[in-house]
Amino acid sequence: MSENSERSVTVERTSTGHFVATNARGGTISFGTGSDEFTPVELLLAALGGCTAVDVDLATSRHAEPSVFTVEVTGNKVNDEHGNRLTDLAVTFTVAFPDGEGADRARTILPRAVKTSHDRLCTVSRTVEIGTPVTARVEDA
Repeated sequence: MSENSERSVTVERTSTGHFVATNARGGTISFGTGSDEFTPVELLLAALGGCTAVDVDLATSRHAEPSVFTVEVTGNKVNDEHGNRLTDLAVTFTVAFPDGEGADRARTILPRAVKTSHDRLCTVSRTVEIGTPVTARVEDA
């Protein structure tokens, strides 16, 4: 385990139904319930796709620059005896490499890179699949 293993973001309300998340490095992302914003559920889907996309990009692009690199993440939102949740999560890669040096190697690596990210490397998908308890608490302001 690394020395600095804790990760955190701070979410602040900016107005009714609108929020900004800030990470420790000062990066921000706005989200909320508006029609032109990402919802928290869409951010979860983006985190799943983004985490594994980074892994796959690092493994393949060292051999060849992709001409197409798209990751689609889907899920079905349900409300059942377990409450609101997503089911049937799927991460689908569409990646192409032009002809040229390293492209065959990148194409060969692609399926293994996707599998390795899913099975071992992507913290987001590993956390979702394994199922990590979440603690919610209230502190005085």
